[in-house]
Amino acid sequence: MNNFIEQAKAIKNDLVKYRRTIHESPEVGDSLPKTKGYVIAVLKELGYEPTEICESGIVATIEGRKEGKTFLLRADMDALPMKEDTECEFKSTNGAMHSCGHDMHSAMLLGAAKLLMENKDKIEGKVKLVFQPDEEGFTGAKKMIKAGVLENPKVDAAMAMHVHSGTPSNVVLYGLGTSIAGCNRFRIVVRGTGCHGALPETGVDPINIASHIYISLQEIISREVSPTEPTVLTIGKFTGGDAPNIIPDEVIMEGTIRSLNKEIGEFIFNRMNEIVKSTAKMFRGDGEVIELSSVPPLANNTDLAKELGGYVKDLVGEQSVVSFEGGGMGSEDFASYSYEVPSVYFMLGAGVKQENPSYGEPMHNSKVMFNEDILATGAAMHAYCAIKWLQNNK
Repeated sequence: MNNFIEQAKAIKNDLVKYRRTIHESPEVGDSLPKTKGYVIAVLKELGYEPTEICESGIVATIEGRKEGKTFLLRADMDALPMKEDTECEFKSTNGAMHSCGHDMHSAMLLGAAKLLMENKDKIEGKVKLVFQPDEEGFTGAKKMIKAGVLENPKVDAAMAMHVHSGTPSNVVLYGLGTSIAGCNRFRIVVRGTGCHGALPETGVDPINIASHIYISLQEIISREVSPTEPTVLTIGKFTGGDAPNIIPDEVIMEGTIRSLNKEIGEFIFNRMNEIVKSTAKMFRGDGEVIELSSVPPLANNTDLAKELGGYVKDLVGEQSVVSFEGGGMGSEDFASYSYEVPSVYFMLGAGVKQENPSYGEPMHNSKVMFNEDILATGAAMHAYCAIKWLQNNK
């Protein structure tokens, strides 16, 4: 088992091919026809019998020669609706981009599929490989769970990872307990009565109402939630009106609530609903809050995290593995798995500017580039952790 990283490095050309093929044709959301077709073709070529259990949700299982538990490995496949501005030769040109690294994740899991086949005699149980759509929209994990991804065979533990631009290559991070925020995406609709700007008394101004709502919502964070609880309420979209001299009928605001505490996130959403309705009514208008999507905070199982973290140290060395408590305010829909089975989510460093001036841009940036040398590390982590966990948890 000590040469697992070397085995992964030996298939680097395959890993790069997988990654670049997916990167060149990014697809957004829950329908990924090209991506799923490619992933299914590679899995079949490797000897698997993949199944599409929901739209663009792929599962392939490998069973060892000995009976045992089932370990799930998950990768996301969807991209973002943004133009790529990198200079790489395999850049996308269709208006979408793998700026969150899901092409890297899919390639690493395909690499793990290859490594698992090569080490099938060491598998004591089953490994379930999961390729998931629409992580960015927070619907993919929920759809796959509803479709039965955790059953037949029943999953006993799960693992996923995410590349992390701005962290040195091959440095691995993982949280103990809740380590990634939950997120509610919402739309606020404020309705008034349109009229001419010279006659405001003949209408009801939804821009005025929305402005009062915008200011009032921040009072929830500053005056109704403890300062010791990490929470963020952001309005990122505020639209209304078409002409400078006309008061419109309607204003739309969209934003997110993020919190490391699920109950506090729910409290903020409920209070927001009360504030929107009462403020709109106070100014003779009407308002409603619509939840667009949501994901709970991600909770790593601490015992499992420490165990898998130990296996990762076997691969990259103790000095390259860092655990932490607390968490950041980004969100990840792998969280939905963590409430069903013991789960761990790793972050794998994808490069900093000191290594290469092209590395280190923020995630979701149109110029972000990831170090492809880490593909071998990710593939090895997936396969090695699955094999070792099954061997030690019979």
